[in-house]
Amino acid sequence: MPVSSPQIAILVEEQYQVLEVWYPLLRLQEEGIRVKVIGTGTKEIYPSKEGYPVKVDASIDQVHAQDFDGVIIPGGWAPDFLRRHEKIVNFVKRLYADGRVVAAICHGGWLLVSAGIVKDHQVTCFFAIKDDLIAAGGKYVDRDVVVDQNLVTSRKPDDLPRFVQEIIRLVKS
Repeated sequence: MPVSSPQIAILVEEQYQVLEVWYPLLRLQEEGIRVKVIGTGTKEIYPSKEGYPVKVDASIDQVHAQDFDGVIIPGGWAPDFLRRHEKIVNFVKRLYADGRVVAAICHGGWLLVSAGIVKDHQVTCFFAIKDDLIAAGGKYVDRDVVVDQNLVTSRKPDDLPRFVQEIIRLVKS
């Protein structure tokens, strides 16, 4: 665990949902939590679904899971690209196995499925991928935020306030 303030990774790739990256990034910084935007290494700047760019602080090749207290997986189409990278999947698996916060919103649940960490957990997600989470053994519930051990999930941008509140609560506890 880092000696200084907690540090959270936000994973990005092309077609990320703009609010699901920027809202947590700014709110966590307001709380004194360090945030590092991590990309797959294919680019230095990734466009959102709307074209809004985010510059990464590092690629997955430059970071180690043990240096983070948690990870946020935003939605949009980015999770479909993220889960194609073994190092991204292993990063999420390692944080989960270490009991650190793993948070996914919207289509972010796709990466949880690829990491094999949904089984037997209560989860929520954007309704279009609920069958994927159920097929992976998750117990789907339709709520704004679901916390099951160190796993935090939400459905859509409207849920961001509660989603980020739970991340902050867990990281600071």
